[in-house]
Amino acid sequence: MADPVANHEPVIDQMIEVWASTVSACEQLADPQWEVATDCPGWTVKDQLSHLIGIERMMLGDPSPPALTDVPRHVKNEFGALNESWVEARRSVPGVDVFGEFVDTTNRRIDALAAMTTEEFDRVGWSPIGEVPYRRFMETRIIDTWAHEQDIRRALDRPGGRNGAGEQVVLDRCERTMPFVVGKRVAPPDGSSVLFVVTGVLGRHALVAMESGRATLGPVSSGPPPAVTLTMDQDAFWRLAFGRADPARVVADRQVQVDGDIALGYRILDSMTFMS
Repeated sequence: MADPVANHEPVIDQMIEVWASTVSACEQLADPQWEVATDCPGWTVKDQLSHLIGIERMMLGDPSPPALTDVPRHVKNEFGALNESWVEARRSVPGVDVFGEFVDTTNRRIDALAAMTTEEFDRVGWSPIGEVPYRRFMETRIIDTWAHEQDIRRALDRPGGRNGAGEQVVLDRCERTMPFVVGKRVAPPDGSSVLFVVTGVLGRHALVAMESGRATLGPVSSGPPPAVTLTMDQDAFWRLAFGRADPARVVADRQVQVDGDIALGYRILDSMTFMS
């Protein structure tokens, strides 16, 4: 994996950090380890890398594999089917070879990013979160890659890659999305608020308040107490938001503490998934 580049765009070094950590998670695996199932339905450890390869090769302009003639049940949309075609194309490829392709592909992407101008990073275009500047689009690549790295590490019981650039970007995205979860999906009464207490190195307190039918993030103040407080560590926070954890299970395992309006708290936990 290449060293950090002399470019003024911080997102490049953040991306390099996450790619390097993903490489570390997959080094020196025995053949059976590549076929271990992960939290993503239908995907093994090798399939996770195949997916990441596919996205980055598309970003490089490489041709996509043929479209699938038989789409698996876990694929929910056209973009998912495109992702699955990259995975399916590597199902018969040894894991060590897929790993080598991942290293090669990400190094090519580093070279391509390092060659981009500020104007190119400013350019607005398509992304999974709408029309945004390219540097903001790259944040979605950090998020996707870090989440799949953690899927790999969890499946292999190889913890690591925590509390760095990837997790910071992921937790920031989760925090920014909680007003959508609370306001649009749950819609508690105006004047009420929900406090997310996230513990850990990158923890934070996020207060979501309802006013005029809208939910907004605001500072934790000495005003009226929140209707419900949800306390969890940062791992439970992002895993619930990314559909990697079952709300009932995390409550049963005491990974989440619900104080105040218990019913409201459970409704929020059931509605937290916005990415999977």
